[in-house]
Amino acid sequence: MNNLKYSVFALMLSALVLTACSDDNFSGDPDKNWNETTEFFQPTHPNGTLTYYNPTIGRCGDPMPFYDQKAKEFKVLYLQEYDQNSACFHPIWGITTTDGGNYQSMGEVLPTGTSTLEQDAAIGTGCCYYNEKDGLYYIYYTGHNGQCENVEVVLRATSADFKTWKKDITWSLRGAEFGYSTVDFRDPQIFTTEDGLYHMIISTYPATGGDPVFAEFKSSDMKTWEHVGKFPMIWNRMLECPDVFKMGDWWYLVYSDSDRQNWSRKVKYKKAATFEELKTCFGNDAGEVVLDSRAFYAGKTASNGTDRYIWGWCPIRVADKDAKNIHEMNVNVGGGAGNEPKWGGALVCHKVVQHEDGTLTLGEVPAIKAKYTQEQVLTVMKTSGYVNGKLTGDNAYVLYNRLGNCNHISMTVKTEGDGDKFGISLVRGTDSKKYYTMVVNPEEGNAKRKINFEQEGEEGQGFVEGIDGNIFTRPADNTYKIDIYTDNTVMVMYINDNVCYTQRIYGITKNCWSINNYGGSITISDVKVSQQ
Repeated sequence: MNNLKYSVFALMLSALVLTACSDDNFSGDPDKNWNETTEFFQPTHPNGTLTYYNPTIGRCGDPMPFYDQKAKEFKVLYLQEYDQNSACFHPIWGITTTDGGNYQSMGEVLPTGTSTLEQDAAIGTGCCYYNEKDGLYYIYYTGHNGQCENVEVVLRATSADFKTWKKDITWSLRGAEFGYSTVDFRDPQIFTTEDGLYHMIISTYPATGGDPVFAEFKSSDMKTWEHVGKFPMIWNRMLECPDVFKMGDWWYLVYSDSDRQNWSRKVKYKKAATFEELKTCFGNDAGEVVLDSRAFYAGKTASNGTDRYIWGWCPIRVADKDAKNIHEMNVNVGGGAGNEPKWGGALVCHKVVQHEDGTLTLGEVPAIKAKYTQEQVLTVMKTSGYVNGKLTGDNAYVLYNRLGNCNHISMTVKTEGDGDKFGISLVRGTDSKKYYTMVVNPEEGNAKRKINFEQEGEEGQGFVEGIDGNIFTRPADNTYKIDIYTDNTVMVMYINDNVCYTQRIYGITKNCWSINNYGGSITISDVKVSQQ
């Protein structure tokens, strides 16, 4: 019965998604040829995505990906979030994929407790692991309940077939028993090291207070766990959703910084030659590397032995319910204290790229790129300071025709000087008093570049502080190979496989877009738009 339910669910989702990304009709004046116009268009956003997975109802919370060797596929578990959660909330749902670009829903995998008195009345993130020794899948997860003596504890469930799960109600890891907090003891992550044992780290605080730490446990059978100590986080910053793995000759710890009122709330990593050395890298921010923008959070990785991918959620933003249009909603510049977006959203997947020196960046997923096969007619609609592929002078731009729901925009931009500044604008009409731009801005004496998200136009607020960007080294030849993917309201931009920038932007669909110059001169070439 469950399989039938999930099959029907998947068919409904597929129909919704295909509708979401294939509807090229414009509402409004039926006699108006919108394709030949450049005015701002108010799109109706479909409740579906084709590239960046989002459930039909609600949205995805913290992902827990792993590669299932038995099934030869990635399983990406996540916390199911609704606009109105019930008293028991965040059951674990899941999807499967072989390539990070095409998904099949598994529906609900592990339910919450059925009573608000149970420890897992709310479920927090964790991990999944297959134990070859006993042939069981294990989900270790956070049980959260403010009414319990221990607000957060680590719990587990097992399954022989990944369909029927049994919660181990006789087992738990309680922080208080090892000198840790009863309130924050969460986000368990399991991995193996050269000693042949299973290791688990948990995000927590000492019971006596002070800065947060990673508590470490080890096990030979994934059933009985021994506490082996702790290592510091970075100052007073709680690092969530830890992910430890070895890639090539390097060990990595990927984490999400939970500082909600600071630019640092992003997915980052540190690296070292060994796991023991990796633990000594924390305590300060030396060697800390940012992987994406604030619109990509709770990122965790999984590898099939050849490719490693990372999944995180791109948040929705709060809209003004009384607003008449997207500009009045102002959702593209925030929606809460400090422009903080709401929790959860669509799952975004990137490919993890390892460079010769061991550094990591995030790049295109080949299976996603392969979905955008229908090259569109590209029409220049309006320009200023644009001659033969060259933009010169402050506020020079070239405006292109309208986009669809699902787009792959690609181009090459070459700046004439080391300090030249350019950007790409979306949701832009010739009558727009506000539009939204990813500005590639010179930083640190032109040695670096930073992607800033700006609200431009005569009524625009400029730099959006709460949606801070990503800093990267300026290309030595000043050449930027740029690929932008948009799926409904989710936007991902890659530059030279050295920088990734994810953003939630409302109003992209069926509006024009532009490439801009802000002083100096840039040359643009190979501009293409492809759709699914």
